Amino acid sequence: MRTVRVERTLEAPIETAFDLLTDHAEYKRFRAVHGSKLLTEGRTERNGVGAVREVIIRPLRFIEEVTAFERPTLLSYLITDINVPFEHQGGTIMLEPIDSGTRAVWTSTLRVPIPVIGGAVERLVWDPALSRGFRQVLEDVDRFAASDPLAAPAG
Repeated sequence: MRTVRVERTLEAPIETAFDLLTDHAEYKRFRAVHGSKLLTEGRTERNGVGAVREVIIRPLRFIEEVTAFERPTLLSYLITDINVPFEHQGGTIMLEPIDSGTRAVWTSTLRVPIPVIGGAVERLVWDPALSRGFRQVLEDVDRFAASDPLAAPAG
């Protein structure tokens, strides 16, 4: 089992960052993502708890369900289906307002259920790939917020 953790200080205000990070249908706007769509709306908010999204990051296709949603500080999710051997224990994006913007901490815990080499695959494949993808998404949040502060859709 491995936990990937990325931390970044965003210049984007916390509400803008949260709205960009939780707009599941528009995840395709991020560089790392090739396609996305909201399959099921959340119970109390469109992108909130119970929302289910499909995300395509070639060659991967996965389905995620939102398990926690506390505007504007927390989004947790679980990958429930993916087209490779992968067991997801959960992911969380935590946001905190700070003087210079927003502190973002993104974690994801996983296991590759392949005997003998699973741990190596986690360390050598998933850790760098997820770290790079999370960093790119967070960089894009700042880029979108800087180019058009009104671009973030309301949740």
